[in-house]
Amino acid sequence: MSATAANQYPNYSPGLEGVPAGISRISEIDSDRSSLQYRGYDVHDLAERGSYEETAFLLIHEHLPTQAELDAFKARLGAERQVPEAVYTALRAIPSTAHPMEAIRTAYSVLASFDPDDDKPSTDHDANIRKAERIIAKAGTMVANGHRIQKGLDPLEPRPELSTAANFLYLMNGAEPDAQTVKTFDASLTLYAEHGFNASTFACRVCVSTLSDLYSGVISGISTLKGPLHGGANEEAMKMILEIGSPENAQAWIDDALATKKKIMGFGHREYKKGDSRSFYMTKVAKELSIQTGNMTFVKIAEILEKTMLERKGLYTNVDFPAAYAYYLLGIPIDLYTPIFVVARVAGYSAHAIEQLDNNRLIRPKAIFNGDANLTYVPIAERG
Repeated sequence: MSATAANQYPNYSPGLEGVPAGISRISEIDSDRSSLQYRGYDVHDLAERGSYEETAFLLIHEHLPTQAELDAFKARLGAERQVPEAVYTALRAIPSTAHPMEAIRTAYSVLASFDPDDDKPSTDHDANIRKAERIIAKAGTMVANGHRIQKGLDPLEPRPELSTAANFLYLMNGAEPDAQTVKTFDASLTLYAEHGFNASTFACRVCVSTLSDLYSGVISGISTLKGPLHGGANEEAMKMILEIGSPENAQAWIDDALATKKKIMGFGHREYKKGDSRSFYMTKVAKELSIQTGNMTFVKIAEILEKTMLERKGLYTNVDFPAAYAYYLLGIPIDLYTPIFVVARVAGYSAHAIEQLDNNRLIRPKAIFNGDANLTYVPIAERG
């Protein structure tokens, strides 16, 4: 930036870091306390004592459900898990080499026109609530069956009686998962469900602030989440862990990575200086899963990396690090880690889109111009 521009805008913050961009009642990140709350409830309590369905209901309907409300919500989600055949036709047309994030982005684009409320105004609150529930219900079906299609398998019928977590795992593997596996996966969905004005959620809000529809907002969020500096971080973290290979290699690997300034995935977070609140609980769950499966390799690697990074860089893990090896222990393919993020985060995207549309103002920030000005136009024949 030129000195003139810097003087004119002394409060400019690259990446809008620390710049308030709106008012929200959905979630609060307290960096000093390493705390994350969804509508006033600690995410740890929701992950440990609740469920993803309770969390999604809370985000969309603004209060924790009663048992009757939760039962009815689960029934609605179960009834809405089916997707139009046109979605599968589109997924079959995508090259098998494409990343699954491209598949889920395409799936929502096709799905949008089939929504029964597609013709409703984007500011219709009740229609947006119904759309949000359908968006949440179909996410796991489209990601898991999209994976099956990519592998040359036929999609399976979703199971309306299963939870969101259990249904996803069933569709992916073709077998009903055990209770501990479901609990671990469900906790990760809850922890990933919402996280304030992160890049993809903000993209979602910017999109719907034009009075575009809920699906367009969600697709904008998915497109933004695809980047490795956001949703793709969990995939890169697991690739890093596999590159290290064993606890015996971990110290030498991290020493070399720090010396050569290599990117170390899964550590640090712009919003947390004393540790990612979600990582604390996900680490606990991942360690329990490691004990259950009898595979402590990743935990031991993690402990060496965590100790070294904290001592030398003052950085804690973020949620992507323990989630990565927990998913690997659950047998989930690495290229599905970010689409799983989508399965969880569509609840947060939908809540933010609805909040934005309920009290909308077009989001249109100002850019600081730093280019040439007042140049003389030279006819093309006279240009050298």
